[in-house]
Amino acid sequence: MPEPLLRLTNIEASYGPIVAIRGVSLEVPEGKTVAVLGANGAGKTTVLKTISGVLDPSKGTIVFAGGEIQRTAPDRVARLGIAHVPEGREVFPYLTVDENLRMGAYLRRDRDRVAEDLARVCRYFPVLEERHEQQAGSLSGGEQQMLAIARALMLRPRLLLLDEPSLGLSPLLVGEIFRIIQRVNREEGTTILLVEQNARMALGVADYGYVLEVGRVVMEDTGSRLLEKDDVKEFYLGIKDSGVRGTRRWKRKKLWR
Repeated sequence: MPEPLLRLTNIEASYGPIVAIRGVSLEVPEGKTVAVLGANGAGKTTVLKTISGVLDPSKGTIVFAGGEIQRTAPDRVARLGIAHVPEGREVFPYLTVDENLRMGAYLRRDRDRVAEDLARVCRYFPVLEERHEQQAGSLSGGEQQMLAIARALMLRPRLLLLDEPSLGLSPLLVGEIFRIIQRVNREEGTTILLVEQNARMALGVADYGYVLEVGRVVMEDTGSRLLEKDDVKEFYLGIKDSGVRGTRRWKRKKLWR
């Protein structure tokens, strides 16, 4: 089997005395979409922050494209080809849409191709072309989310980290965002690690998924099989099986191979 593009092994990370993730291990094969699910406080965002260098893990290893990157500065992680779209979008509110997009390409030296990529990302998000001279802070929430994703794509990343892209959006916009995520993966071949609470949407586009609970991986399987599991149906999709009784009992079972 080929080596995964990204591998986390027994990662532990804390915020001061509070341990946020405990012994998290996961793999992201190149060209695939992998989802990480979990309730608020499960440690999903912390996983992405440790990958992108925003937070240093206290234990464990992170291997990207064959090299260890744990405790690497965020700018160096970006130079390796990892783009992080954080929770809450975090666009530059006083810069225009066009300026925000160009900020996504600030590490690139192939300036002749940057213009091509501006046109490319606007094909995914036509509204950004219409708003290219508008300040980003005046965009709607959905438009800002599109801008944040498009800005990350301007890096031409090998790995795209997406943190809660559906947060605060209407169901119609959520559907549109996830269709574009799926297109980016299929048409560009971009590997995607997706953190999301909307399990139905995330597993609908993911090749594989992990479920976090209290900082630990408690379940993993292909996206389609996770959608059929009773625990996922009940606790993440709101579908209760009358045959499920008692307290939640997670059994981690690896079926990726």
